[in-house]
Amino acid sequence: MDPEDRPASSGDDPIGDDPADGGSDGDDPVGNGDHHGDDPVGGGPDGTDPSGNDPNETDPTTEVRIDDEESGLFYRFRHDMEGPLMWLREMLSSVAVVLLIGLILFAVSGVWPPMVAVESPSMEPNMNTGDLVFVTEPGRLAPDVSDNDIGVVTHEAGEENGYRTFGDYGSVVIYQPPGRQASPIIHRAMFHVEEGENWYDRADERYHNADDCGELRNCPAPHAGFVTLGDNNRQYDQANGLAEPVAAEWVIGVARVRVPYLGYVRLITTGQAEVSDVLGVVVVSPENEAFASATTGIEIDVGEPRSVSVDPPVAGSAAA
Repeated sequence: MDPEDRPASSGDDPIGDDPADGGSDGDDPVGNGDHHGDDPVGGGPDGTDPSGNDPNETDPTTEVRIDDEESGLFYRFRHDMEGPLMWLREMLSSVAVVLLIGLILFAVSGVWPPMVAVESPSMEPNMNTGDLVFVTEPGRLAPDVSDNDIGVVTHEAGEENGYRTFGDYGSVVIYQPPGRQASPIIHRAMFHVEEGENWYDRADERYHNADDCGELRNCPAPHAGFVTLGDNNRQYDQANGLAEPVAAEWVIGVARVRVPYLGYVRLITTGQAEVSDVLGVVVVSPENEAFASATTGIEIDVGEPRSVSVDPPVAGSAAA
């Protein structure tokens, strides 16, 4: 038959399959002909990971890691409401608060430690054993009526200007004489003397037993300084030999505020007081000795008052 007379192809001629179209019936020449548009990279027909894991599912190893963190020591230290970690946390918090308060007080006072505990009754009734006293460095917070570089107002100047602290005129100072091994002394500054001064006539005869300067200790004054006295003592510190006139450089602080009883914490921990002193002691001063005898029938020997002592809870100690 002549080629021109052949009928047209009916569509099943193998030659009609175009290799460029992916082979017969549109099959993918690379695949198996049954992908039907599936992503060759995406995995299964439903878009899941070929490994069979759901991509939206949480990795169990992450959960374990979080559980480990939450049960860790630091987490428990912060969140435990009972047990040793809770007690440790509370103790450290309390220590931190105390240190913070101490630093604030130091910033105000300028001296460390900024508080002293009163050890003995020589400043009664204006300061009692077990009081905690806030002090400032000499010259800091000085009143206008002070006439010296360390901000001390004497009892003599206080009477003239109406300046009072702790129940009487003048400033209460904490001082440490050279060579003294015991605690510093906390007493009131009564008046100031110059080197070589005969201060007998300025002294109150209630606080010495001398008839003239020759019989009075530290008279004439060996150097310039303050004559001091415990509010509950019978003699000047300079008359009884406790100290020479207090030079300005001996003054380590000026008393500002007292807090009753809080100083017992320091005194008990250092063995200078017992718990019974806090719970059962009734302080009896010479002024109420008669009242105590009348109401209790017990004779009370007040004796010679001791000088006040200041032992450092956060400062120095003073005792005479």
